[in-house]
Amino acid sequence: MDPVIVVGAGPVGLTLALALARQEVPTVVLDEGPGKDEPRPARSVVLREETAALLERLTGVALGEHGMRWAGWRSVRRRQVLSEIAFDAAEPAPLHIAQHFLTGFLRAAIAREPLVKVAVDSRVDAIEQERSGVTAHTRGPKGTWWRGSYLVGCDGPRSTVRKLQDIRFPGRTAVERHAVAALRAELPWEGRALLHRMPPWRSSGPSAGEVTARPLPDGVWRLDWLLPPGKDLVTPEMLLSRIRETLTGWSDGPSPAYDLLDTGVHTVHHRLARRWRAGRVFLAGDAAHLLGALGTQGLDEGLRDADNLAWKLAAAWHHGPHEALLDSYQTERRAVIAARLRAADQALPVLRGGGGLRQIVPGAARSHDALLTDGHLGRGPLGAPGTYGTSPLTPRDLEAAIPVDTPPGSPVTDVRVTAEDGSFVRLRDRLGRGALLVVLIAPGTGVWERKHWMSAGVMPRLAAAVTALPHPAELLVAESYPGAPAHSVLLVRPDGHLVTALSGVRPADLYAAAEAALGGAVRAEQQEEDEKGHKGRGDEGVEGQEEKQGAAAQAGSGAR
Repeated sequence: MDPVIVVGAGPVGLTLALALARQEVPTVVLDEGPGKDEPRPARSVVLREETAALLERLTGVALGEHGMRWAGWRSVRRRQVLSEIAFDAAEPAPLHIAQHFLTGFLRAAIAREPLVKVAVDSRVDAIEQERSGVTAHTRGPKGTWWRGSYLVGCDGPRSTVRKLQDIRFPGRTAVERHAVAALRAELPWEGRALLHRMPPWRSSGPSAGEVTARPLPDGVWRLDWLLPPGKDLVTPEMLLSRIRETLTGWSDGPSPAYDLLDTGVHTVHHRLARRWRAGRVFLAGDAAHLLGALGTQGLDEGLRDADNLAWKLAAAWHHGPHEALLDSYQTERRAVIAARLRAADQALPVLRGGGGLRQIVPGAARSHDALLTDGHLGRGPLGAPGTYGTSPLTPRDLEAAIPVDTPPGSPVTDVRVTAEDGSFVRLRDRLGRGALLVVLIAPGTGVWERKHWMSAGVMPRLAAAVTALPHPAELLVAESYPGAPAHSVLLVRPDGHLVTALSGVRPADLYAAAEAALGGAVRAEQQEEDEKGHKGRGDEGVEGQEEKQGAAAQAGSGAR
């Protein structure tokens, strides 16, 4: 079987390649650049807890040692403090990290991964598809044709892959503009991020704007100033003036000393590709969507694209294409991004001049401050992690289904679990391996030796049911889970979203839920082949039967 071709070596493309490799799928990454990233302290990203955990699993790096988990958040309007939040276990802090650090850790992990081949100075200029695969041509010093099973365009806002597939990319241009500076200075709010709206040292009106301060390690801060509408040039003199007046205003005295490290202008566009899939070609990250107004984080969403797509491509690569499962990538992820863009478009007139709050949340009186905080901290309609409750992969009409604190389609809570070898691990650590997770809630098992509880009670019956599932699955045991009664069973997707919770061990319902999570019923002949150990056979009625080619699956075999 040919490798998956990933076009683009930014954080999303590199994350997808590593996620596929962890599931034993070879990839070729086509990088149009030289394979190095320029250090830019002013180009940083804010990651939610689940996304940071995904990257830590893939890279083996504790990102918190290289970025900053904020101690708190403060929102100020003129001189009035509107809200203050202290982060704790109940509300984990976002992770703020320079993007070149993130990309460097991903590149280092890929250099150690034999299933990933990176081809630098390789710009795609042609893509051809047929029933059995996809071929891409690259130009450059090593221009050649590359053969793959699937191709994913992670090549940014001006995506060549998207253009070659003739996919429209409608939306709004220059929704917001920000002047950006990274500097080393001592600010009064050590370790806490600040959103300051209408600072008193600025004149009133549209130019009053707002400034955001986000801490990084070693006393470095990223400052973003919202610019008035228009295309006025951001000159060095104007930016230095903004820095001096802002630092002076915050210090209530002379302007403190600072060391300017980097500057830039960040322009936010809102766009959404009409399609995210064209046969064997997919889009992810900025190639599929652009967002970022009101503090929302586009890269975080792109990384979630990679997490969602990786396990589905891996299932198709190993077990044969299943169109409903592959189609669900667009259905799930595009709906989440569309909802976030709608929320931002509704909030923008209110927060940037005019409109009523009822346009955003009918019947509610949410403040401007709360809306902006949601965007910056990854909460509410502007920023909360997407859920897939209406996904076609959500099982329906299961007799034993019960509600828990996590609705179906939502990310699961990270709890301590016992693995089949008796070791204690975090539930989140078992994600991303391509297997479904079956979690039994069994209070008291944490103090028993594995040899006792594996053969006791419902465990033998549950273990047999897990073995019979239509997809590889791992059995875990947790002493508790929020809202789940004793002896309930949770089925979790490889990307950490809950499929369903069942009351007790119900093999028929568990099997039906697993089938639904894979996009529908598994063909009888495929089940028979799996039982014989021939897992390389595909679904003959969709894209044709293909055989895996053993050692030819090495990523280096992708060029011809």
